[in-house]
Amino acid sequence: MVVFACQRDSFQKEFSTTVVSCKPAVVKNDDSKIDVPCYEVICEDTILFPEGGGQPYDLGEMNGVPVLKVLRRGAEAVHYVEKPLEEGAPVKQVVDWKRRLDHMQQHSGQHLITAIADATLGYSTTSWWLGEDVSHIELDTNKLTQDEVDKLEASVNEKIREALPVYATVLKDGDPALDSSRTRGLPKDHIGEVRIITIAKVEANMCCGTHVSNLAELQAIKLLGFGKGKKGKTNLLFLVGGRVLSRLDKMYKRELELNLLLKNGPDSHTMLVDKLIKSNKAINKNLQNALKDCASLEITKFKALDPKPKFFHHCRKEAEMDYCNFFIREFNDPEVLLFLAIGEGAEGHVVLFGPPDLLQDVGPKVADILDGKGNGKGNRFQAKVKDLKALPKAVKICEAACHASAA
Repeated sequence: MVVFACQRDSFQKEFSTTVVSCKPAVVKNDDSKIDVPCYEVICEDTILFPEGGGQPYDLGEMNGVPVLKVLRRGAEAVHYVEKPLEEGAPVKQVVDWKRRLDHMQQHSGQHLITAIADATLGYSTTSWWLGEDVSHIELDTNKLTQDEVDKLEASVNEKIREALPVYATVLKDGDPALDSSRTRGLPKDHIGEVRIITIAKVEANMCCGTHVSNLAELQAIKLLGFGKGKKGKTNLLFLVGGRVLSRLDKMYKRELELNLLLKNGPDSHTMLVDKLIKSNKAINKNLQNALKDCASLEITKFKALDPKPKFFHHCRKEAEMDYCNFFIREFNDPEVLLFLAIGEGAEGHVVLFGPPDLLQDVGPKVADILDGKGNGKGNRFQAKVKDLKALPKAVKICEAACHASAA
C-alpha cells in the first residue's frame, strides 16, 4: 500500500511535488454523467485524496489548474485536470479545504458512531454513505428505536467532549495487531501495508480515508433519525461538525421567518399552524359547497334552454375534481357533450362527458391541444393538462365536432 501525503497529514493544505505523467483523458461528470475531456495526471505524491473507503474524492488545484476528480488506481492517485501539466515539472497542489474538513468530520464521525453503536447497542455497521448534505450508516438491525438513537447520540457527544486523540498507523500485512482492528474487508486490488485509524479508548479501524486528529474537532454530532434500509437493515442519518451548525443556521432563519408570518414565537408555531390548517380545510369545504350551489344554478339555466344545445362548456378555476363529479351527476344528460375545466394558472384538469363515439374522437384531440395526457371509458374522458391557455381552441374543436355529428 502506498500512503499518500493526504493520509500522512490530513491537515496539510498545500504541497509541492513532481508531475510523473500527463495524458489526454475523459472523465464522467458526477451530475450529468456526461464525458468531459480533460487530462489524466499522476504525481510522485499527493495531498488530494482519491475516492475510497466510502469517502468522496478531494477537489482543489494543481498549479492553478482546477482538479475535476481524483481516483485511486492500484497504488496510484489519478488526478483529472482541466489543462495539461508538464511531465517532470514541479507542481503545487492546493486542496479545497472547506470540502476536505467537511469530509474529515463526517468520516471520523461515522467511525465514532459505528464503534459506539456496536459497543453499546450490539448493532454493527454494514455500509455507510457520505452524502452532500446528510450522511447515513446502515446498521445490521431492523429493531432500532428512538430511545436507542437518543442514547447513542448522547454517548458519541460525550466522547467528543472527552477530546480523545485520533491517529493513523501503518501495519505490515500479517501483523497480529490487525486482528483487533475493525474492517468490512480490504479492496480486491489492495497489496502491501494496511492503514489503521485509531480513536483512543474506543476502536481501531482499517481505513484509507482522511480523519481529524482529535474528536474535539468534530464539534458535535446530530442523529437526524432512522428509516428502513435493505432487507433486515436500518439507515441512521447523521450530521457532524460544520453540517450541524449549517443546519442550525437554516432552521433559525426559517424560525425567524415563521415568527413574522405567524406573529408569534416558536413555542406557538405548531399550535398556530395546526389552527391554520383546520381553518383552511373548513374554508375550502365551504367554498366547494358554494361552488356546487353555483353549479346547480348553471345546470338549471342550461336545461331551461329551448332548443337545448348539444354542447355545454363550463370552467371553474377554483374547483376540484369532486366538483366535476358533482356537476356530471347533476347534469346527467349523456346526449349532450359536456366540457368541464378546472385549475389555477396554466395547469389543471379537463373532463368530457357525453356520447362515447364523440368522446373517442375529441378526447385525445383536446388532451393534445392542452398539452396533457388523458384516457376515457364509456361516457367519460378526462386529462391532466399543462396549457389551459389553449382552452378556447379546444372548445372550438368540441363545438365543431358536435355540429358535424348533428348534421
